[in-house]
Amino acid sequence: MVTKHQIIQWLQAVATVLEQNKDYLTELDAAIGDADHGINMNRGFQKVITQLPKVADKDIGSILKTVSMTLISTVGGASGPLYGTLFLRSSAAVAGKQELTEEDMVKLFQAAVEGVVQRGKANLGDKTMLDALSPAANAFAQAVDKGDSMLAALQQAVKAAEQGMKNTIPLVAKKGRASYLGERSVGHQDPGATSAYLILQTLLETIG
Repeated sequence: MVTKHQIIQWLQAVATVLEQNKDYLTELDAAIGDADHGINMNRGFQKVITQLPKVADKDIGSILKTVSMTLISTVGGASGPLYGTLFLRSSAAVAGKQELTEEDMVKLFQAAVEGVVQRGKANLGDKTMLDALSPAANAFAQAVDKGDSMLAALQQAVKAAEQGMKNTIPLVAKKGRASYLGERSVGHQDPGATSAYLILQTLLETIG
């Protein structure tokens, strides 16, 4: 089970991790984007942690919905709508719940990926956050199908996200600002895939 308390701890930890990696994410984005991904994500999650005390007594779905609304209103660029949609779809998948089973988490991950696909119109291999998220969701679902524990399934998800993130390096960007560079986007790791990996890794660390 993942408890509501762990979800709040995870979101607080994400704010810390994104602050620590703000310059790194912005550096990655400087190579192929607007050089603001780290700054934007940090600003969004610093705002998120100010909102968490207001929803601490609410269910997990409500907490994730608050994260969504906060990110949409504070994060610039493409990341705000994409991460906002990710958390919004996640919140709908676990509405009313105080704790999450492995099956709940499968639904949450699948809903998150579907939201990002619909919002960003991206496919796997387009050099976006989806390249980390989609393999992670699939790996988690496969592990749960095999009867793995929450922790073991999350470990598989994070491993798949890390590989997916690294796989963006040789790709040509097909979406967003990076797509304007065409072949020149090759050789650079996608910042969105990197922030997605960091967020998932932080979830594993919080629950582990």
